Amino acid sequence: MPTLNWIGKEAVEKHHLEIPYRLLEYDDTYSAGDLESGNLLIQGDNLHALKALLPYYAGKIKCIYIDPPYNTGNENWRYNDNVNAPEIKKWLNEVVGKEGEDLTRHDKWLCMMYPRLQLLKKLLSKDGVIFISIDDFEQSTLKILMDEIFGKRNFVTNIIWQKKTGASDAIGIATITEYVLCYVKDVDYSNQIFSKNLESYDLKRYRYKDEHFDTRGPYYVDNLDRGGLQYSDSLNFGINGPDKKILFPNGRDSFENDGWIWKWSKAKVEWALKNNFIEFRKSKSKKTGWAVCYKNYLLVNNENKPIVRSAPMKNLIQDVLNANSAADIKSIFGQNIFKYSKPKELIKRIINYVNCSANCLILDSFSGSGTTGQSVLEINKEDNGNRKFILIELEEDIAKNVTAERLKRVINGYEVKKQNGTLEKVEGLGGGFRYCKLAEPLFDQFGNVREGVTFKQLAYHIFFSETGVPLKENARLNTPLIGKYKGKALYLLFNGILGDKSVNGGNVLTSKVLDALPKYNGEKIIFGMANRISANRLKKEQITFKQIPVEIKTS
Repeated sequence: MPTLNWIGKEAVEKHHLEIPYRLLEYDDTYSAGDLESGNLLIQGDNLHALKALLPYYAGKIKCIYIDPPYNTGNENWRYNDNVNAPEIKKWLNEVVGKEGEDLTRHDKWLCMMYPRLQLLKKLLSKDGVIFISIDDFEQSTLKILMDEIFGKRNFVTNIIWQKKTGASDAIGIATITEYVLCYVKDVDYSNQIFSKNLESYDLKRYRYKDEHFDTRGPYYVDNLDRGGLQYSDSLNFGINGPDKKILFPNGRDSFENDGWIWKWSKAKVEWALKNNFIEFRKSKSKKTGWAVCYKNYLLVNNENKPIVRSAPMKNLIQDVLNANSAADIKSIFGQNIFKYSKPKELIKRIINYVNCSANCLILDSFSGSGTTGQSVLEINKEDNGNRKFILIELEEDIAKNVTAERLKRVINGYEVKKQNGTLEKVEGLGGGFRYCKLAEPLFDQFGNVREGVTFKQLAYHIFFSETGVPLKENARLNTPLIGKYKGKALYLLFNGILGDKSVNGGNVLTSKVLDALPKYNGEKIIFGMANRISANRLKKEQITFKQIPVEIKTS
């Protein structure tokens, strides 16, 4: 399989592991609506924000949509990852230049994308899917990069989006399309990932009706015989037809091995004849004068069980124009205050590609103006769903004054100024979100647990770092037993969880503390400040003691 090499690749391949775990700090000045909705808007570097989300959301995100910088040289994006490599350090905080002006522009873009894609993959659920908007500047490199990180077998399609109808500034041929690359976490779960398109299913062929129309709907017919496939004598038998004739495959009136067989077994044919799923049609091309057909009903399958007919979604979007994105923003703010946003109808279409349950999580780590958040709220309003979103925006000014403000207005409702100068009230979508920003790392520069860290915060981190999976969302965490995983129980002695906050008290594993712990018959991992129990008893009790902070994984 082809792979990419670029300046700085070796330095960034493991960079996501070096990023410290940071805390999220709520700032409800910019939150809106129902603060317990589960929706988040995080302001900060998305590399650090994604790492901060891992202990809580690893393996839980159903759908990721991102719209990263296209690297055209017009976005004024900067390379800000503090990678400890000389060839990369000199890039810090520099605006990435245009083609021909900046000979390392593609290297910088790949170095920026690589660690973020690594973390996004960890956040995806096993039946999750990621969509990435891109254009011609980096589409080819992104495809190879995604093949390397997500696996070529997990590539689904390259969605073609016709964003405009023409371009007057084109050189020779007008470029009117962009792309949305689509990959799944694991193709083995693909039948659980995507929804079906009920509207695009071809209903025209269901032209016939019979006495079962009320329960089975209309139908069309297919020939019951077939040739050219694997032959079997058991599928080459006679069927009692009209005119007292015995009908064999390929229009024969007797048994012969000419490679033709019935599609159904003898038992299935007998059932189908009894239940009116077979139809005999006159045919001049058949020796017997009759073709044996089976009925395909709209409302039931060929076992007479109810079914909803649908077709796969298509990888071509032609009915959503990019000009709509400016209209989306202007309708909310009265003016177009944000460049490069995508139209919400495009994002809604992409989200609706996914078989997303009522409570699934949708992540956008390049959220910009917040189109993904509004799209999720609108879809929830339309089908009474409870999908949740997590948005990440780097720029503080944009996060507060554009993203958060947009979400606030569509949640609570807002007024639009019409052409005649009157104001029209737009009803709110409901829902809510919490605004938060990246706080200090969980551990200080010396590796100690930072002052102010709560029991819950450290518990989530320890459980994830030990198991690779997050605690359940409704974990109570009111005792030292923080969770169980693969036959082991994890305990945390921290912040006086047992009620004793003295230096040598509840954070130290003593015989008294051990007796007070919730019981578990099996292997136990106990984190604490110190241990006062003998090695023999630890072995007898199947305890592995890990000292805080030195034995906590910090990255």
